[in-house]
Amino acid sequence: MSESRLKDFLDKEHVKYVTIAHSPAFTAQEIAATTHIPGKEIAKTVVVKIDGEMAMVVTPASEQVELNHLKETLGANEVDLASEDEFEGSFPDCETGAMPPFGNLYGMNVFVSQTLREDEQIAFNAGSHSELVRLPYTEFERLVHPTPLAR
Repeated sequence: MSESRLKDFLDKEHVKYVTIAHSPAFTAQEIAATTHIPGKEIAKTVVVKIDGEMAMVVTPASEQVELNHLKETLGANEVDLASEDEFEGSFPDCETGAMPPFGNLYGMNVFVSQTLREDEQIAFNAGSHSELVRLPYTEFERLVHPTPLAR
């Protein structure tokens, strides 16, 4: 599981974080309901292809990725959702669909929703469908250097 890769990285960077075990949940909204964390504080990782290159878009569970807006904002020719078949090999230490929003650990650019940037804390999958990591948003930004997306 990537939780060891992720946790090793967080520990090396002296980040204060909390892990939250929960019963298996497969959507960000399910995770929010199961863990009693507001959906706006659950960071959902969506893998997209931007002009053929894989990237992560990180948004609150309560938001959807607007592909046309992303394409326009980035000045890309093409933006599509990546299928699980296309990206599962990129995250060999994660359960499919449970990758943490740390593209820097997987060689991917990361784009983050402006709404998520307003949260003091964020929580996200730690590589499995039954564990979250919660940490200050400022630490996520310091470690990942995501590109902010305009509203």
